[in-house]
Amino acid sequence: MKQIMRKLSLFVLAFTALFTAFAQETAKAPKQKKVYNLTDRSGDHIMFQIAANFWPGVPDSISSHIKGFNRSANLYVMLNKPFKSNPQYSFAFGAGISTSNIYFKNMEVGITATTPTMPFKATDSTNHFKKYKLTTAYLEIPIEFRFTSNPETPSKAWKVALGAKVGTMINAHTKGKNLLGSNGGTINEFTQKMGSKSFFNTTRLSATARVGYGNFSLFSSFALGNLFKDGVAHPVKPFQIGLCLSGL
Repeated sequence: MKQIMRKLSLFVLAFTALFTAFAQETAKAPKQKKVYNLTDRSGDHIMFQIAANFWPGVPDSISSHIKGFNRSANLYVMLNKPFKSNPQYSFAFGAGISTSNIYFKNMEVGITATTPTMPFKATDSTNHFKKYKLTTAYLEIPIEFRFTSNPETPSKAWKVALGAKVGTMINAHTKGKNLLGSNGGTINEFTQKMGSKSFFNTTRLSATARVGYGNFSLFSSFALGNLFKDGVAHPVKPFQIGLCLSGL
């Protein structure tokens, strides 16, 4: 009987010690969540982008006439809304203009043609423009889900953003400068500008991504739909890669 009481006493003492240790552990103050002061940070900002444009998958008959660097510029006004639960994360939306230029060598794009398909006419052995480009412009609404390593000092923080943008085409035109003969001699120094949206899908949805440090980041934008209407030209889903200047 004494042995049983001794074992029971040891068990009670061990249980009491374990319970006391557990109680002390749970009684410790929980780790405090970092509080960010964003009172001096503006919620709206400008986002300016310059980029190179690409037409992936077009046939050689077209890609062989596309020049190497096809530049574009985008400008948006954005409103940033940090999450109250964690200001490192935020949601942003805005509006702006996106432009794209594709430069051709010895080729004309018949965007004003009355044919069922849009012609891409090679002009290697005939009169051609010294400079020739196709320009498109969209009014867009971008949205982004953002993360920043330090929301209090965004100019000294790493940033990542994933998003999308939807836009409507406001302009599409070709522009040729200085007409040359087949031998390269100048025929006429003038500028020809022709505009039409009839062959284009005028609504565009694109996926976007950005990563960078401070006010600068690398960005990409990929169109989820075709640039041209079905059946009028080879399917083209343009994408951009470039540099973004933004406060947030």
